[in-house]
Amino acid sequence: MSYLMSNYAPLPVTFIKGNGCYLTDNNGLVYLDALCGVAVTGLGHSHPKISEAIQSQAQQLLHTSNWYHIQQQEILAETLCKLADMDAAFFCNSGAEANEAAIKIARLHACANQINEPIILTAIQSFHGRTMATLSASGNSKVQAGFAPLVSEFIHVNFNDVEAIQKYESNPRIVAIMLEPIQGEGGVIVPDADYLNHVQEICQKNNWLLILDEVQSGIGRTGKMFAHQYNQITPDILTLAKGLGNGVPIGACIAKGNAAKLLTPGTHGSTFGGNPLVCRVASTVLDVIKQDNLLSNVNVMSDYIVSSFTEKLKTVDSVLEIRAKGLMIAIELTKDCTQLLQQALDKKLLINITGQSIRLLPPLIINKEQADEMIDIICELVSQL
Repeated sequence: MSYLMSNYAPLPVTFIKGNGCYLTDNNGLVYLDALCGVAVTGLGHSHPKISEAIQSQAQQLLHTSNWYHIQQQEILAETLCKLADMDAAFFCNSGAEANEAAIKIARLHACANQINEPIILTAIQSFHGRTMATLSASGNSKVQAGFAPLVSEFIHVNFNDVEAIQKYESNPRIVAIMLEPIQGEGGVIVPDADYLNHVQEICQKNNWLLILDEVQSGIGRTGKMFAHQYNQITPDILTLAKGLGNGVPIGACIAKGNAAKLLTPGTHGSTFGGNPLVCRVASTVLDVIKQDNLLSNVNVMSDYIVSSFTEKLKTVDSVLEIRAKGLMIAIELTKDCTQLLQQALDKKLLINITGQSIRLLPPLIINKEQADEMIDIICELVSQL
């Protein structure tokens, strides 16, 4: 009998140890992790500098409360704001909470501009979290099923469709656009190269906030520290989590300009958000990415993996498209491929299936030998479909 609620359907494996790109189960079997806990453990498992930071900080101080200054939080805020060209940060415990903070800032922006019943535009097939506001923002009926009435002040438009956004320019209730630069849960959907630039122009023209959800695409996942940097733009609000903590729970909502000034004492908070432990670890993550030149590795390995898949799967009829940005990779198939999840596990490889796509989110530290191991297994499974 399990005393856990049944909201998960875990695969039949229990991991007890990790090292680099590999996990070991309770039977001593070793698996290649090409999922990273869904884009979380970008530096791999049991990274020595992360382990040292956790141990060192745990021996000093875990928690005080945001009623007091937290040195590690202020250090991390400065680092992130300088990396993203932003002005101020709020720390929480997850991506959903970071997006909740962004939504609250958008509401305060509406209030400051005397806009009643404000609306935020989001994208169809988007995913922004599991809280009531963020699942309402998500353009995904599956995560919304059973939770009506939803938070109603969201309108979902087609992703990568500038005209769909322009149609709302005359609506005085619109206050913000919230987008993933690359839709992760939607299947690694990469928009046109200038899409975000056009969206930002519309936002600036109409005094709308541009909110970019980089919970999955941020922290080096795409080969730049943040995916929007490919567009050479700066959003009004940027949300982060997942890879920021390499496994410890931390989220961040970072803002620029007026948006950075809207949260004032009493408007928002988090008991555990930005505690000394998670901020120390997140700072270490950012240090390792820089010191080990991991952005370069992401780009090199992305090119290698995509070119290998393209060559090896070119004659496989069931392969419709290969999409990638850095180490966000998807192979879209023409048929249901749900069974590949268990088949890959049987071959000691961890992947994800979303819709009719295989989704791969390998560690930023992956090397050619590990990439070949992943590629060979995936190609074998796809060829047998």
